[in-house]
Amino acid sequence: MARPDHNIFPQGDWAGKTIGLLGGSFNPVHDTHVAITDAALKRLGLDAVWWLVSPQNPLKSAADMAPFDDRLNGARRRATDPRIYVTDLERQLGTRYSVDMLDRLVTRLPDSRFVWLMGADNLAQFSQWKDWKKIAHTVVFAIFDRPGYSAAIEMSTAAQYFRDSRIPEDRAAALGSMTAPAWTVIRDVYSPLSSTKIRRKNFNNQEVTLPNNHMSEDNTSSSLDPPGRNALQELILNSLEDDKAEEIIFIDLKGKSSIADSMVIASGHSTRQVAAIADHLVTRIKHAGHGLCKVEGLEKSDWVLIDAGDVIVHIFRPEVRSFYNLEKMWTMDIAPDDFTPDRMPGSVDIPD
Repeated sequence: MARPDHNIFPQGDWAGKTIGLLGGSFNPVHDTHVAITDAALKRLGLDAVWWLVSPQNPLKSAADMAPFDDRLNGARRRATDPRIYVTDLERQLGTRYSVDMLDRLVTRLPDSRFVWLMGADNLAQFSQWKDWKKIAHTVVFAIFDRPGYSAAIEMSTAAQYFRDSRIPEDRAAALGSMTAPAWTVIRDVYSPLSSTKIRRKNFNNQEVTLPNNHMSEDNTSSSLDPPGRNALQELILNSLEDDKAEEIIFIDLKGKSSIADSMVIASGHSTRQVAAIADHLVTRIKHAGHGLCKVEGLEKSDWVLIDAGDVIVHIFRPEVRSFYNLEKMWTMDIAPDDFTPDRMPGSVDIPD
């Protein structure tokens, strides 16, 4: 099990040690946290990895955040490797932002070396963090690739700004001994989507639960997951799952419509969650280098349509989604191309 927090701070224990820092809401802890940690311990030669459970991520809504102690205890139960230390360091230090926490940490443990562990999805929005350049000059970074976000590694603002500080992946084991800014990319890590298995429905309305890696036990693609799904589609599914969208459905539109190659339909339990899911998705698509999206319906957020070019995304409140049953219309080839939130039939009242 993970060691208790009081073991983290004695300086004698950590002097000369190289420690990976994996921050997050852990809402809840999931396979990606474990996969990144395992890869970091193996590839970076770390002595330990600290899971820094954040009381509240400033870039995420608190609306769907589980109580802090539940998230902390869930992470502790999952951290079975004795080299993983689950800590409420931010709460202990009274800090809200990573830059402030790191300032205090490196001051408190000056003889330790720290490596910040980050998924490529977070790299895409790293430039939105408070004093992000200062963070990158405080600790070295290891970026872990994630389906749909590979473009962020090359095109994000942070990656471009620090492009001359990047080291080859085959030198990753030396990263902890380097002086910031320095960063590398670890690509060969199993990276499941998120905290839960994606729930979808097939075209016969039979509910199906797919594994996180979208492959069957014999390593063949599911009929709901056409082979060759591209980076944009992966990013969208990742983002929806991260924000706890419900009833996610992927529909292949090739040969059915000229508006896009595919469609994704999902639900949020309230207008606030629908708006947050949509806003986060548009931001992630932009920062991952896929361009700007056209958005309709965000004002009311009963039904938001996001046109990402090759992929159309519909995000509904459950009552509105049930009323229009858009997935049935498309799978039966009867949905008009111009059926959107801003052009809904005027005689129909959206249920509250």
